Amino acid sequence: MADEVVLLDFWPSMFGMRVRIALAEKGIKYEYKEEDLRNKSPLLLEMSPIHKKIPVFIHNGKPVCESLIIVQYIDEVWKDKCPLLPTDPYQRAHSRFWADFVDKKVYEVSRKVWATNGEEKKAGKKEFIEIFKILEGELGDKPYYGGETFGFVDLSLIPFYSWFYAIETLGEFNLEAECPKIVAWAKRCLQKETVAKTLPDQKKVYEFVGQTRKRFGLE
Repeated sequence: MADEVVLLDFWPSMFGMRVRIALAEKGIKYEYKEEDLRNKSPLLLEMSPIHKKIPVFIHNGKPVCESLIIVQYIDEVWKDKCPLLPTDPYQRAHSRFWADFVDKKVYEVSRKVWATNGEEKKAGKKEFIEIFKILEGELGDKPYYGGETFGFVDLSLIPFYSWFYAIETLGEFNLEAECPKIVAWAKRCLQKETVAKTLPDQKKVYEFVGQTRKRFGLE
């Protein structure tokens, strides 16, 4: 029997993009269901009763929640193609550490730039650049975070690239001037069809952010 795979998602979600890239890397066919996060579907509420958040990955009727957990699940179930995590236990732990760092730091600091104004935004911009300088240090001179091949940490971080234009425009800074290796890495990732076809247009994300800021009363 063929696997039944469904993804509940929202197009600008960097967390959902992670799952979409993983599915593309593995060549897995799936049904995509776009969610309206202001009017969540009964299926989303049933499949994610605790957090009620996207993405939710449904495999043969069973839900898996939280993007990094979903990506690891996909890597374990479909392990015969394009491994996303290294086989060495230490390297796996190292990859998980940095993916967790991205999870804990990058989203929150991004929000401080695009979802605030004034001094809070100014402080957010400073913190955003500091976080990316740390990530740039970990990348070093490697082509990818995993070394020679695109892997788990790259997949965790690259979706944020689609938000860079909005963050740079609102924060009034240029990330390439601050962290040139990060932007060069992002462009390298975008040479991969699985990434390029998944990430939405940066200007479209900027429009979405503008609409969200208006709803928040920030503009």
